[in-house]
Amino acid sequence: MRVDELRQLAIFEKVNDERLQRLLDVGHTVEIEPGLQLFTEGDPADHWWVLVDGAVDLFRTVGREEARVGQMLPGRWAGGFRAWDDDGVYLATGRGVEFGRLLKVPAHDLRDLMEEWLPLAVHLVRGVFGTARTIEATVRQRESLVTLGTLSAGLAHELNNPASAAVRTVGTMGTTLDGLLASLGQLAEGAITAEQFLALERLRRTIEPPAATRSPMQISDAEEELGEWLEDHDVEDAWALAATLAGAGVPIDWCEKAADLLPGRALQAGLSWVAGTLSVAAQLGELREATGRVSELVSAVRSYTQMDRASLQPVDVVEGLTSTLVMLGHKLKDGVEVQRDFAPDLPRIDAYAGELNQVWTNLIDNAVDAMDGVGTLRISTRAEDDAIVIEIADSGPGLSPEAESRAFDAFFTTKDVGKGTGLGLDIARRVVVERHQGTIELVREGGETVARIRLPR
Repeated sequence: MRVDELRQLAIFEKVNDERLQRLLDVGHTVEIEPGLQLFTEGDPADHWWVLVDGAVDLFRTVGREEARVGQMLPGRWAGGFRAWDDDGVYLATGRGVEFGRLLKVPAHDLRDLMEEWLPLAVHLVRGVFGTARTIEATVRQRESLVTLGTLSAGLAHELNNPASAAVRTVGTMGTTLDGLLASLGQLAEGAITAEQFLALERLRRTIEPPAATRSPMQISDAEEELGEWLEDHDVEDAWALAATLAGAGVPIDWCEKAADLLPGRALQAGLSWVAGTLSVAAQLGELREATGRVSELVSAVRSYTQMDRASLQPVDVVEGLTSTLVMLGHKLKDGVEVQRDFAPDLPRIDAYAGELNQVWTNLIDNAVDAMDGVGTLRISTRAEDDAIVIEIADSGPGLSPEAESRAFDAFFTTKDVGKGTGLGLDIARRVVVERHQGTIELVREGGETVARIRLPR
């Protein structure tokens, strides 16, 4: 390639021959053929490409497809961003359309020449790149902090309920145990025999758990019936005992057997002891459920944050989706029906689990917001030959055609001012496409807005 050929291009119109020759010295000529891929979207922009003749089409990945976004004609340039920004990447993929030639200059050589020829311009360009990156980083950090704050508030709410229940249960267990010990003392004072006590214990073990389908009215009727029976048998605190016995599903005929076994005042102490054991068992069940819920939340947090695992690892996508649903549980309680359709044979994939969980968080949060907190959230997974597919769908009204076309653009949002930064879907796209070489698209299908993600096996 010669200096006079570069001179014909508008971009070099005012550059003298000496400088054009130096540019040729550090660069080299690339021959273009139709279909030849020259540079790839997302790769480090380590070279500056100037088209001398021919044509190059520019493509960007949009959802599952490549979209042609422009064409380089003679005099146009692309790339070279690492001359000003150490993290610069190609914004599109360049592919030859016609036979021709490109001048390819390494970004570091371009930087050296520009610093020598136009130091002020280099300073200004670096400032623009740096300012733009700082603004983007700041907004992304704010987005992360807002998400973290939302998750923390929701998690605190979720933990507070079982923790408070556990504290209440422990407090009432002390009173129950005091009553249980008192009834044992009364049994001893009543001089019942060991055989009578063992018979009462065997009778206690015949009490079956109550049916889960009992209505409050049925429990109230059973309590009234037991209370009248206990009063007829001169049992003290008849209605307090009736509430405990009815709650445990104790029938009248069981009480009749206990009365035959324990005559006189021994019946009072025996029924109090049985009621005490039933209360303790019920309270232990409540405590087990509350502490189990706390343990589940802690496990979900560990799974969600991936704090005990390596960065790149075999990932169970369903586990990540499930832990994300737990983390966002506070947003899903009122009016949101969650439908899970997880393929049982879904294979693990090598992925960055923590980053994928951020994708699920953004997509689920967006879906709930789109439904205004009321509707159906559908999450499904399935396996294909070379990928797994995850769909997060909502029954909201959907996006306008214009919003749908710009949904993955950085800083674009349909939310009110102060409610969104426009980075949720941009972050999701970067994680799925750039980090995992997958695809993500947002489509309207069958009354649902569907975010469909394909991740390669």
